[in-house]
Amino acid sequence: MLSLEQELKGNTYPGRGIVIGRSADRKQAVTAYFIMGRSTNSRNRVFVTDGEGIRTEAYDPAKLEDPSLVIYAPVRVLGNKTIVTNGDQTDTIYEGMDKQLTFEQSLRCREFEPDGPNYTPRISGIMHIEGGNYNYAMSILKSNNGDPSTCIRNTFAYENPGAGEGRFLHTYMHDGNPLPSFQGEPKEVAIDQDIDAFTEMIWNSLNEENKVSLFVRYIDIETGKYETRIVNKNR
Repeated sequence: MLSLEQELKGNTYPGRGIVIGRSADRKQAVTAYFIMGRSTNSRNRVFVTDGEGIRTEAYDPAKLEDPSLVIYAPVRVLGNKTIVTNGDQTDTIYEGMDKQLTFEQSLRCREFEPDGPNYTPRISGIMHIEGGNYNYAMSILKSNNGDPSTCIRNTFAYENPGAGEGRFLHTYMHDGNPLPSFQGEPKEVAIDQDIDAFTEMIWNSLNEENKVSLFVRYIDIETGKYETRIVNKNR
């Protein structure tokens, strides 16, 4: 099991990242989502609450250039399911699952982002809590090593995750031009028991220059009640 703190501190630009797992006492389903940015347009954002989820919005509307890949709802809740993604595929998953499609089926109509030469992967997660049971899945849609003619679709499902265990999926292996897409399975990382300690650790571990916003949620697996933390560099 890897240290999420060390994974983040050792990578100046993992891009956008999703963590999903379970608290050490087994009582909480845990997720975190962060965004980073190198351009003025990417850095000009904050997370705001939107119903049971969140959305991004421009910190300074006058500086917003192209909203297409930076303004979206990263988190939405559909009944006992919590959807977390790095783009507007949140809505695609929500609408598909609302029509009884599976998580994987809902994403069949989507692929990586059209931002060549990076072709940023679309990363997504779904948490399902019902009757005291908890499972989750993660997905990445990416180009074939920068070749946009092929879309590689990987889905990873985790049933009854272990205590204190989580998985970390992010868009880029490291900084670069073009940015290299994430490779391999989501990384196994430890999950802190305390939401405030976990939030603080992630935020403080992200590269100071590139970090933009962070969302963390702990959901009680028995009751469905949740706690949320949002941290924005632009306040």
